Amino acid sequence: MGNLASPSIFLDFVRRATPWLAVATAATFALGLWLSFAAPPDYQQGETVKIMDIHVPAAWLSTLIYAAMTLASLGTLVWRHPLADAAQKAAAPLGAGFTFICLVTGSLWGKPMWGTYWVWDARLTSVLALFILYLGLIALWRSIEDQSLAARAAAILTLVGCVDLPIIKFSVDWWNTLHQPASVFRLGGPTIAPELLWPLLIMALAFTLLFVLLWLLAIRNEILRRRLTRLTMIAAAEGDGLAVVPATGKSAA
Repeated sequence: MGNLASPSIFLDFVRRATPWLAVATAATFALGLWLSFAAPPDYQQGETVKIMDIHVPAAWLSTLIYAAMTLASLGTLVWRHPLADAAQKAAAPLGAGFTFICLVTGSLWGKPMWGTYWVWDARLTSVLALFILYLGLIALWRSIEDQSLAARAAAILTLVGCVDLPIIKFSVDWWNTLHQPASVFRLGGPTIAPELLWPLLIMALAFTLLFVLLWLLAIRNEILRRRLTRLTMIAAAEGDGLAVVPATGKSAA
């Protein structure tokens, strides 16, 4: 895996892995959606419980992606990994997208259950803060032209913002919220019926594969964009050099 630090080797890895990941993602989504539609309605929530199969994986990825960005920030500031800042920059829009899906589906699920689309409880507020963090990081990357300076600034902001992750995770335990405590990964085992649990797990895997696929492609695009920028600057510098007038005052031609 250490060889992937080389951009050329990484690009070759992405080229080889993309078809397999795309097929695995499509197949897992097809299975997950089929299981979700075939699952019986919940005895209390009815068919609306199936929103869970999109909301929960999106919520899971919203925090997972930020955790990956935190590691990439350490790679930028501490280990000087060649691809760390590209990985962090590529992950931010994906994190914002999945967090947005989490917030929207949560509101649609909350309306029939709670009677309102939004309440300012600890879980919802902390996830909204995470979404704003993603948007701030995207804006920071785009507002600083110097890529190395932007990478360091974004890495510092990411590390500061990671304090929101434990707040999101333990908010239902620390405060009285409308959200239920953990019902899948818990010591006593899942509290969800198997016919509803399996579609949820398959969809979580499908969403995770989708993120990995999109992330690899986004990092690849960032590497190619930087190469193109570098080549354009070299070509521009060489073009300016041809137009320089010698000290004798005669034309360079």
